[in-house]
Amino acid sequence: MSRNYTTISPSALSLLRMKGHTSIPFAQEAVALMGSANHVSLPEDVNEQLYYWMRVFHFEARYASINSLLGDIQPKNILELASGYSFRGLDYCINHDVHYIDTDLPEVIALKTNLIKDLIANNGTIFKGKLETMALNALDEQHVDHVVARFDNNALTIMNEGLLMYLNTDEKKKVCNIIHKHLLQKGGYWITADIYIKHPEDKVKNLKMSKEESDFFAKHQIDENKFDSEAAAEDFFKNQGLIIDQVAHVDLRSLSAYNKLLQYVPEEVKREKKPMPKIRSTWRLRAI
Repeated sequence: MSRNYTTISPSALSLLRMKGHTSIPFAQEAVALMGSANHVSLPEDVNEQLYYWMRVFHFEARYASINSLLGDIQPKNILELASGYSFRGLDYCINHDVHYIDTDLPEVIALKTNLIKDLIANNGTIFKGKLETMALNALDEQHVDHVVARFDNNALTIMNEGLLMYLNTDEKKKVCNIIHKHLLQKGGYWITADIYIKHPEDKVKNLKMSKEESDFFAKHQIDENKFDSEAAAEDFFKNQGLIIDQVAHVDLRSLSAYNKLLQYVPEEVKREKKPMPKIRSTWRLRAI
């Protein structure tokens, strides 16, 4: 079955291509479904290549960090917000007895639903769980209430990666208040991979973004929407009635993009053996 996926937004398509370099479930297959016309060569500039592979590595680590916080709580109800073209829900429902509602804005969900149908058809998929894909604006409290009502009485796990950096402080507070209400009512956790921290310019001045990505960051005020520090982030959530239950720890050497990234790291940097600057964390939060 072949569909036209050319209307996927450039940013979402770029992220999916990056994930296609990793072992993230269904990412490579989804990129293949979009056809060779969507293939883009790697940047010619050496510094841009390093930055590109750092991004690939970053997104694989972010994906893995959420999985690391799911295992010990064995959720029965999962609501993913702003999931984009991630297929965690499909993978999770194949392997777990769970009710998973995968959500994003309508234009994303329309295309994603078709991609999932093709992925299922190509794999002869058998589900242990129940997967739903639904349009949802995470800031629309009434709509979120309606979606949450689809779950049974088991505790609720809400999660996201790639949402909070698009929201200003007031919008973050609104999302927190909506989530806090439902966690108090049903019990459970919020797993967010969006604890992005502002960092000094000198730590990244030698890394070169593409113009497309630089323009995207400026347009959406990505850097301005990050937290000033982890302490500031913790205080922010605490003020919204949410406290840290656990912080994700991922063995970065186990990621499929790790060795690829090493090929682009300058030898002098390898010799320094300094850890990469920490720009993000994944937290499991609970309501109080």
